[in-house]
Amino acid sequence: MGRKKKAPPRRKSAAVIVEGETEKWYISMLKRNERRLPISIKPELNVKTTLEKQYKYVINAAEDYTKVFWVVDFDTILAETKTAKKGTSTPLEKFNNYRQKIEKDYKNVVIIVNNPCLEFWLLLHFEYTTRYFDECGKAIKQVKKHLPDYKKTERFYTKQDQDIYLKLKPQLQNAIKNGEKLGEFSPETPYKAIAEMHLFFLNDIFEDYFKED
Repeated sequence: MGRKKKAPPRRKSAAVIVEGETEKWYISMLKRNERRLPISIKPELNVKTTLEKQYKYVINAAEDYTKVFWVVDFDTILAETKTAKKGTSTPLEKFNNYRQKIEKDYKNVVIIVNNPCLEFWLLLHFEYTTRYFDECGKAIKQVKKHLPDYKKTERFYTKQDQDIYLKLKPQLQNAIKNGEKLGEFSPETPYKAIAEMHLFFLNDIFEDYFKED
């Protein structure tokens, strides 16, 4: 009787769960340009919905993927927290609860907080700053000092041979180092400038792909 063949190992796979269009365009351009990555990057959901539904999608995805990245624009959470009805659980409280549950029960999920938004991560490609922008528009204004033609549009982000990832790739290591210097999100200091995209680029699932030579 012949030996039973072993099933081939599953290829490493990562799901990137995003709430905003800019994150979806940015990750899509990364995927388009970094085709040698040893995993499948799937920005498969543009979840313009409640935090609760995003959380449920994230934990469901954790069952199917080697790694799940949940990218969060924190300005939305803080803005909705300010207008939350008294006596109800605020978006900030909900997020902190979801974060605790994920850290406890879903070791393959990485939460990435950008405060106020992805544009702050773009800014770190050009300069290191601890300045807190309480609105994404203010961060965009600073980005335009380095990218005068910057527009929050799909056309700008995805233009062939001039997409957002290619524009910024020469400064990627600067952004990673600057993001690391800012540290990681803490529920004790929600009103702090943070761009945790470096947690994506330096994650073990990519091995040493994005590490500086």
